[in-house]
Amino acid sequence: MSIFDRNREEIQRRDAPLADRMRPTALDALVGQDHVVGEGRLLRRALEADRLSSMILYGPPGAGKTTIAEIIARSTEARFEKLNAVMSGVADLRRVIAEADRELGMSGRKTILFVDEVHRFNKSQQDALLPAVEKGTVIFVGATTENPYFEVTPPLVSRSRVFEMRALGEEDLKAVIRRALCDAERGLGEYRPRIADDALDHIVRVASGDARSALNAVELAVLTTEPDEEGIRHVTLEIAAESIQRRALQYDRDGDAHYDTISAFIKSMRGSDPDATLYWLARMIYAGEDPSFISRRLVIHAAEDVGLADPNALVVAEAAARAVDRVGLPEGRIILAEAALYIALAPKSNSALGIDAALREVEAGRAGGVPAHLRDASYRSAGKLGRGAGYRYPHDDPEGWVEQQYLPEGAARGAYFRPGPRGFEDERMRWLRDLRGENGEKTE
Repeated sequence: MSIFDRNREEIQRRDAPLADRMRPTALDALVGQDHVVGEGRLLRRALEADRLSSMILYGPPGAGKTTIAEIIARSTEARFEKLNAVMSGVADLRRVIAEADRELGMSGRKTILFVDEVHRFNKSQQDALLPAVEKGTVIFVGATTENPYFEVTPPLVSRSRVFEMRALGEEDLKAVIRRALCDAERGLGEYRPRIADDALDHIVRVASGDARSALNAVELAVLTTEPDEEGIRHVTLEIAAESIQRRALQYDRDGDAHYDTISAFIKSMRGSDPDATLYWLARMIYAGEDPSFISRRLVIHAAEDVGLADPNALVVAEAAARAVDRVGLPEGRIILAEAALYIALAPKSNSALGIDAALREVEAGRAGGVPAHLRDASYRSAGKLGRGAGYRYPHDDPEGWVEQQYLPEGAARGAYFRPGPRGFEDERMRWLRDLRGENGEKTE
């Protein structure tokens, strides 16, 4: 390495962002991922024995995926090559694979290829990597924020061990920040910073598990704060709030975060938790979710999970969908919230799902045809064929109801509609049981 190369590296290291300078260099210094790299865990054992196999590190931003790759680079005897899928293409892959093949043939030394943001590779680029992974020419280490089972080709996933990393907890983030504040060599210790408890809490809360975001905010806060007479830089809540921007949620409309959030929203309404309902709704609105998507889910949920326990829920949801379409955001957030809260607080019944049981019966063809007395008798010669004969008109009865067979032969009452014991549905079923002379016994 020339003096110019060393000088350039020294400048880059000195001017690198705090998050990069404070990157742990050993597994013991990595916080929040004990389930992946803790004592006795597979990845740690493989790294300590220098017996790594292809793997994919999957998790949210700032969880430590790149850090683990850097630790691997320092710990292994193998060659280490790094590519970023955003900047690299098939030509880069072929070059690295050719060099790895030559090194393996000449010295027997393996090559570890780290591909950051591997989900950005298209199918042809991932396919170009596959033969080298299959033959063992390279040990593939991929990092991605997207679910690899959806965003990485199945052949590549099947040849890799997937390690799922978690967003850092608040205490983990505080430990990372305090370490940076005290470290005078790589961190901010030379500036003698003091961060108020409420300022630290704010940065941790807004960072939402992302160590990179938290450290970047702390660095900006400290470096832009003038020292007092004693040379101490006091970071207040106001300074912290200015230093960390509104959190950009990880929320790809085609990715895990999208489906996980709408799932949590639906399950919170189903579970009659109004606070959780508003929280997950807020997450979707904040992330820029299409309000028409949210309103469609409200309409579906009103029928599927509230149903006849409160039929008005469907009316409210449909009215909200139309109103949001007319008004838009930001005012539409109130309309969506009202409909979501109505659904969350409504009694629940999924009896409308009985349509699925009926559809299965129809598909299987087990039930008979339309009973003769229910057939259409309105056209010429129908009477001669016996169509409609014996049908009893309910309005001729004082109660407006008569006992007669409505199901086809082979279909049993109660096989499809299973009412719940709540709300409007329960009230209507008690009325129907009285008519049937069932003495108020509930239909199961």
